[in-house]
Amino acid sequence: MPLTQITHHDLDGYGASTIVASFAEPDRVVHVPRYGDVGPVVDGELKRLGRTAAGETLLLTDLGLEEPTIAFLRRFAAMNRRRAPGDGHRLVVLDHHASSVDQLRRQGLEPRAEPDRPTLLRFDLNDPAITVLIDETSSATRMAHEHRALFATREAEPARAADLTLLVAAVDALDLWRKDDPLFASGLALDEAFWDNVATLVPAGHPAHDRVVSRLLLEASAAIRAGASPAALERLVPEIRVRIVDDLMCDQPDDDPSLTTRMRVARLLARSDALFHALADGTLLSFGLDPGTFQRVSDLIMASGRASRVVNVQRTGTLSFRSNNGTALAGARLFRGGGHQDAAGGKLPNGSAFSLADAVGQIEPTLNPPATAIENNPFAALRHWKG
Repeated sequence: MPLTQITHHDLDGYGASTIVASFAEPDRVVHVPRYGDVGPVVDGELKRLGRTAAGETLLLTDLGLEEPTIAFLRRFAAMNRRRAPGDGHRLVVLDHHASSVDQLRRQGLEPRAEPDRPTLLRFDLNDPAITVLIDETSSATRMAHEHRALFATREAEPARAADLTLLVAAVDALDLWRKDDPLFASGLALDEAFWDNVATLVPAGHPAHDRVVSRLLLEASAAIRAGASPAALERLVPEIRVRIVDDLMCDQPDDDPSLTTRMRVARLLARSDALFHALADGTLLSFGLDPGTFQRVSDLIMASGRASRVVNVQRTGTLSFRSNNGTALAGARLFRGGGHQDAAGGKLPNGSAFSLADAVGQIEPTLNPPATAIENNPFAALRHWKG
């Protein structure tokens, strides 16, 4: 059964996705930075699942359950009731936010504590294919590990078992802010390594993104397990980065090991179809790229002739245009922006975006407005004729 995971874009969310990938083969992983964006994301998944013939599994981890998401849970159950027997979808929710319990209760869903673990609360949606578990005393990473039977299709590699255990313990100590835990400082070091590399190495949206981040977390956990202090881990992370990039680029014909890791990876990213959407006028649009990464990648794209103009949209609603034909400024001006002829910026109409598709939906109509009915008329060219 295909598996899609939607998880939070922080250390705990990626810890949970690392656990899941160790015990299953997710078809897709979606990272959501803001809880306010969870509703639109799960609504999109509901529409997609409604069109699929066979059943799939949807796993939500570390996402605070607000009203739109709770409404989604009910609509998911209603969708399943309309599907043919044996073709229903599975939904697993693993969360640990106190606010989620409050919101569920406000929506009339009362929890049932597990007899052998009073802190573990289960919510019933009257559908055996839906499991909603909330435990305020566990991180999402720990919950994914402890409840892996809900999604696992294999055992983790024996060589990684101890590293996974260390990762769970370190993330748990940090995420629950247990400063008296011996692994709290190591959790902080993991958090720093995560934020320093999650967007700058291989950005979200690229097929290798989760694999790269998970390997970084597991190798860092192995170093901690071997006795590395937070300071020692900080010095080791660049070495880990190089090893990851060496493996990632080993079969790339244009790799140059004399360059920095970001310069090397930029060449791979510039060829990616997954990171970019081609707009009607040929502009390539990316979403959420780190500014430094975008600068390098956009230059490589234009130098290769793949596009003459590239635009990157940030979740916060800012846009960055780059061009090699003097059109960046013209594009930025359409979005209340300005700058140079080949490097300019602006702001989204809606103020923010939550996905590549959302960004495209806001940019395309302004950058390439649809033709009016008059313009589509085959006799439009004659309307000003005075013969």
